[in-house]
Amino acid sequence: MFKLLEDFKAIYRNDPSCHGLEILLYPSLHTMIIHRLLTRPLSYLGLNFLARLCSQFNRLITGVEIHPKAQIEAGLFIDHAMGVVIGETSQIGKNCVMFHGVTLGGTGKKDGKRHPTIGDSVLLGTHITLLGPIHVGNNAKIGARTVIINKDVPANCTVVGAPGKIVRQNNKRIRPPKPLKIAKAL
Repeated sequence: MFKLLEDFKAIYRNDPSCHGLEILLYPSLHTMIIHRLLTRPLSYLGLNFLARLCSQFNRLITGVEIHPKAQIEAGLFIDHAMGVVIGETSQIGKNCVMFHGVTLGGTGKKDGKRHPTIGDSVLLGTHITLLGPIHVGNNAKIGARTVIINKDVPANCTVVGAPGKIVRQNNKRIRPPKPLKIAKAL
């Protein structure tokens, strides 16, 4: 329940247009309630079919597809929500902001960790694609339409482009933009 309270606070913190009871209309809140109270517990209990059924219902009503086994910490805010995909082995840290069209996907059918790990206080821009068992460091910002495949994103940096390149790190502009490094094998 603590995580849901933080999800409520995240909406007010990140969306200045949310006033009073309007929060009850936010798809970000609906999707987190369904994920935290239904799909995740059903998955934990081994009721995989029911968990997937709930996640598909969540997708139908919110436009957000979260695999039942995805791990999401408190305070996630998904602005506009539509078209978000969060894969099975994805992990999302505390107080992250995600815009519509974000994909946290895998790159193959291998077992084990296949999806991104997102640190705390990360901003994921509109229509970004993060594929593979990559790590996005704390306080990173990833700009709209950025594509990152199998490359880690350091903490405290801004990444833009396809393929993604570091344009700002530790509050200093990087010229020319620095390519990302290949993700470490797990």
